[in-house]
Amino acid sequence: MHKLFIIIGAISGAISVILGAFGAHALQEALTATGRLDTYETAVKYQMYHSLALILLGILFAQFDHKLLTYSGYSFLAGIVIFSGSLYLLCATGVTKLGAITPIGGLFLIAAWVLMAIGIGKSI
Repeated sequence: MHKLFIIIGAISGAISVILGAFGAHALQEALTATGRLDTYETAVKYQMYHSLALILLGILFAQFDHKLLTYSGYSFLAGIVIFSGSLYLLCATGVTKLGAITPIGGLFLIAAWVLMAIGIGKSI
């Protein structure tokens, strides 16, 4: 399982860099015109932060092997997809109702950090 989270984190990190560069160059004018540049940057930042968290989690599996760490990894993944994904879609489509599901992704991200902490605590 640890390899899977490291691989997914690395791929997600690469996608984050690609989308960040795309936003900074090809989309900057459109995002600025629609007032969505900050929203797009938030999506990219959160995707990168939590991609790194997935990599860290995979590394932590070597020291702390607990089922809660697996749940944490899946929560990070769901959080990235729902949080950042909904913000990317909001920026691309202008459909503001997509912003209503963003907090669900945030809850997954919070849960992932809490599950990581508890899983490590129970492994000690």
